[in-house]
Amino acid sequence: MKTILSCLLALLFAANIFAADVTSDFSAANKLYAEGKFAEANAAYENMLQTGAPSPALLFNHGNAAFKSGHIGKAIAAYRRAELLSPRDAELRANLAFVRNQVQGTTLRESRWQSWGNALTLNEGTLVTAIFFWLTIGLLVARQLRPALVPKLKTATKIFAALTVVAGAALAVQAMNHFDSSGAVVTTTETSARSGPFDEAQSAFTVRDGAELTVLDRHDDWVQVANGAGKIGWLNKKQLEILPGA
Repeated sequence: MKTILSCLLALLFAANIFAADVTSDFSAANKLYAEGKFAEANAAYENMLQTGAPSPALLFNHGNAAFKSGHIGKAIAAYRRAELLSPRDAELRANLAFVRNQVQGTTLRESRWQSWGNALTLNEGTLVTAIFFWLTIGLLVARQLRPALVPKLKTATKIFAALTVVAGAALAVQAMNHFDSSGAVVTTTETSARSGPFDEAQSAFTVRDGAELTVLDRHDDWVQVANGAGKIGWLNKKQLEILPGA
């Protein structure tokens, strides 16, 4: 028993030390940013993301530092990752829209339906759909148990049934975007997407820093992508950042 307690205390102590280190590193990176040392701050945030779990604040600050240091693609990728965790953050969405407007050339644009469907996280969308579903079931059960309540509950049942369908449709869009619609962001200044997965292949189209693409396939170190105009080509994975869920 004493051994187990000692192990638990040791784990708790280690966790507290790790949390303190993360807080210290985050504060140090924020200080670099405040001093105008954007490249150093960007590197510090990247190091934190490689060694620990991301948070909306860390990804947001990383996006700001990446943009200030001239890395549009890395900024967009950071903002989009933050958006998955905090989809209704107005400042985050404003910064993402601003940086997207700096992208040159063809890039994918988010539709209004996608924007509306992504207003909640996947877990939040699932919870809302479940609440409407069980409220509808509860009303149907109440109507069966108390027939006298049918006239009073008829309208409410229809409303919650409709809300369940709408929420379910939005959840389906969210799930499709998260699991099926793979995305990537170009992180190099300018490069050519190739007609095949090798350097000697013919150029298919040109992409620039920050261009958002759809991922279609992968082969070794190469990723097949489609741009906003529907053109298809291959990029080396070092030339882009593949987003979570892709």
